[in-house]
Amino acid sequence: MSTAPVSQILTLAEMVSYQEGSIVSRQVTKSEAGNVTLFAFDTDQVLSEHTAPYDALVHVLDGSADISISGQHFTVDAGQAIVMPANEPHALRASKPFKMLLTMIRA
Repeated sequence: MSTAPVSQILTLAEMVSYQEGSIVSRQVTKSEAGNVTLFAFDTDQVLSEHTAPYDALVHVLDGSADISISGQHFTVDAGQAIVMPANEPHALRASKPFKMLLTMIRA
């Protein structure tokens, strides 16, 4: 993963590309306070249910994501965002290609 240049305007959705049958990621920034990572999911790609010790904000940049949080299901479309609370089980699925910006907040 490479970190994006600082003090530049970033066109986030263009910084990560779809790859057939894959999930692609690119780290934008990382610090002790948290990290920001871009993802591109091809159709039918899944992050299986898991938990994380920190709150995470998912901002969908392109397409739409099927997200479950503690058994509740959401469809999050481009331009929308959702918070996945710390220690709550969550999963993501691409019913069609989508890109997202994931912000992990360590507190």
